[in-house]
Amino acid sequence: MPMRIVGLRHTDGSVHVGTLTDDGRQVGVLTGLAEFWAEPRRWLAGEPDSAQMAAVLPLDEVEFVPPVLPGARVICIGLNYLKHVAEGSYASEGVPRHPTLFARWPSSLTVGGVGIPVPPDEDGVDWEGEVVAWVGDTLVDATPDKALAAVVGYSAFNDVTSRRAQKLTSQWTLGKNGDRSGPLGPLVPAAVVGDLRDGLTVETRVNGTMVQQGRTDEMVYTVGDTLSLISRTLTLRPGDLLATGTPSGVGYSRTPPWLLRPGDEVEVVVERLGVLRNPVVANQARHERPGSGASV
Repeated sequence: MPMRIVGLRHTDGSVHVGTLTDDGRQVGVLTGLAEFWAEPRRWLAGEPDSAQMAAVLPLDEVEFVPPVLPGARVICIGLNYLKHVAEGSYASEGVPRHPTLFARWPSSLTVGGVGIPVPPDEDGVDWEGEVVAWVGDTLVDATPDKALAAVVGYSAFNDVTSRRAQKLTSQWTLGKNGDRSGPLGPLVPAAVVGDLRDGLTVETRVNGTMVQQGRTDEMVYTVGDTLSLISRTLTLRPGDLLATGTPSGVGYSRTPPWLLRPGDEVEVVVERLGVLRNPVVANQARHERPGSGASV
């Protein structure tokens, strides 16, 4: 079983980084969040032994959170699979020369097992299963090869979208930042995952029914090229994230549209990264803090 890095919130509000045990029943606490991202390669160099762990805890005693720095940039690629471009409202515009980029705030992210609330002005929310790349080195004016080499890990991700809010303006920010709308799976080291250009399967299931199926070698804009492009305008730092876009099969493009509603369960399944599973809940859950022991 590859190393799977997760975030853990303590009762005092601080966040530490841990690794799931092979049986998935316990988590070993490694270090503080800032300390991890100061030297991510050190912590990802190999399976930690018991001497490196501050504690080993059962899952039901832990509140899982994304291991994301408060100041991290979460940059997302839109329209990165040709079939997804063809199924949406942007089909007539063709494939842009450069990737369509938008941002999420770290506070919109959550983990597996946490309920995704449906905002009051939405009939439901839409699924977008994909892969996130984690940056482990500072990148300034980087070449594509250097940018790709800076990636230290990957996670499964669900870019859950509020479509009405997304379509209100030409910018997508509102529809892409709903409360707890960005479930993120554990970080798996890049050395284990390999190159996305070799083609990992990405699937999304709703209540057990397959709704998306693609491969990462179908991406129009690669991870190295996109991180290189971004680095020519803004400095990327360890702990920043790149969400790589979703295959075809999203709900709003179907006839009739199919959206996630309270009571549904959505799963993103990515080869070598595992299963990311979340229930969909009613709007009032937005006012409640997720409980401890959320699955990862």
